[in-house]
Amino acid sequence: MTGWLGGAYPWVKAAHVIFVIFWMAGLFMLPRYLAYQSATAPGSAEDRLWVERVGRLKRIILTPGLIVTWVLGLMLATSYGLTHAYWLHAKILMVLLLSGYHGWGAATARKMAAGARPYSEKTLRLLNEVPSVFVIVIVILVVVKPF
Repeated sequence: MTGWLGGAYPWVKAAHVIFVIFWMAGLFMLPRYLAYQSATAPGSAEDRLWVERVGRLKRIILTPGLIVTWVLGLMLATSYGLTHAYWLHAKILMVLLLSGYHGWGAATARKMAAGARPYSEKTLRLLNEVPSVFVIVIVILVVVKPF
């Protein structure tokens, strides 16, 4: 089923997968960068370098990845049809939660850029694993379509 996208459907789907990979790469990198930054003294030269690196990561990879993933994903979902595609409903819920994780990471980066250290390095390293859980669930939902 290709819906209103017609012959463009596989191209939109391919672009969606590509931008999901970009977004996920950024989501795996962000907490790791923040963990490294948390070990620096706020306001130090090294801290400023991490603030710059995190800013570039958000600006070049994370934000564009999130936006394009959502736009293409919604195009695919509406073309595919949401009726009785309960796996798709679950996937959208997982992506909403993953987007919330993205928001948490961006907010934490802003706090750390301002000199706060709201989480320990160990906590940030543990939180680095959160996207893995989402990837596993989302891939299973898309490939297996369990319901």
